[in-house]
Amino acid sequence: MSTRVIKVAGDFSRYPAGRYKNDGPYSGEAFRDNFLLPAVSAGEQVVIDLDGVRGYGSSFLEEAFGGLVRKGFSQATIKSLLLLRSIDKSLIEEVEDYIQHGAEPDQDV
Repeated sequence: MSTRVIKVAGDFSRYPAGRYKNDGPYSGEAFRDNFLLPAVSAGEQVVIDLDGVRGYGSSFLEEAFGGLVRKGFSQATIKSLLLLRSIDKSLIEEVEDYIQHGAEPDQDV
């Protein structure tokens, strides 16, 4: 199984924001649909480098990563294919929590 790296700051945006595509071009939904879904659907192992952005909104992270569960992927599949990398360990924990609780979006996030 090949492994590739997706650098959010370089491959997507240094300014990710919003939950849905109608919130802007760099939303969590856009990142999920354009980067994460194709990789997970193909069974491709991917390192997600979360460093280098100006900050993440919780709605972006929840939609991008928790949204994979709502798209029908098991938490085990997501965790086995997406390897999260960041110098900020609390950011990784936050994303893992969204995957764990991704069945229903929390609109207050």
